[in-house]
Amino acid sequence: MRLNKFLSNSGLASRRKCEEFILQGRVSVNGKIVNALGTIVDEKKDEVCVDGKRLTLPSTFVYLKMNKPKGYACTASDERGRKTIFDLIESDVRLFNVGRLDYDTEGLLLLTNDGDFANLVTHPKFHFEKEYHATVEGEIKEGDLAVLRKGVVIDGKRMPDARVKLLSYDGKFSKVAVIIDEGQNHQVRKMFDAIGHQIKLLKRVRVGEVRLGGLSRGKTKPMTEEEIAFFKGIK
Repeated sequence: MRLNKFLSNSGLASRRKCEEFILQGRVSVNGKIVNALGTIVDEKKDEVCVDGKRLTLPSTFVYLKMNKPKGYACTASDERGRKTIFDLIESDVRLFNVGRLDYDTEGLLLLTNDGDFANLVTHPKFHFEKEYHATVEGEIKEGDLAVLRKGVVIDGKRMPDARVKLLSYDGKFSKVAVIIDEGQNHQVRKMFDAIGHQIKLLKRVRVGEVRLGGLSRGKTKPMTEEEIAFFKGIK
């Protein structure tokens, strides 16, 4: 098994994040530091450690969805001392988040200890749709929606187009549904900044066919077999 896959399947982090650990010289195999990404390990015999702690493969996999509150970082430990999503989880299993949400963004987040599953969900070739509900200051008019659908231009570069729909306007704030299938950093916030409207609240409500539903803020629940199968059935 490739070393990055072993690390990911142990529940350490996503496969790409595990590659960073290897390149940083934090991984040892049988007592020797290894920093070659193509390293092969025997999962039954070799002793693999990260920062001196031995990792083992789980006997069972866990798949959770969380309603992440704003004000929590998507990391196991935050260098700035902020609260993290793992402060909200009571589990004896080492889990990691599949993808991430900004500190000030709330909503649907997937967690697992299955590295192959995480790699599948986050792989760019599949372009899983992500749906957000943005509460935005001011009235969003049809002309604004047209610009967002076409793709706003930021620093001379056109952002990916998006499917957008005005859900409501209460005289002060507009609520807009935004569906994207390419994940760029702060993409939704940049879209509204570009048309002169600041986001008051941003919530992710769907990834692929997995929906947030009525899950309370800060809570987790197991994904259903159908939700797991949706991702595993796409190759």
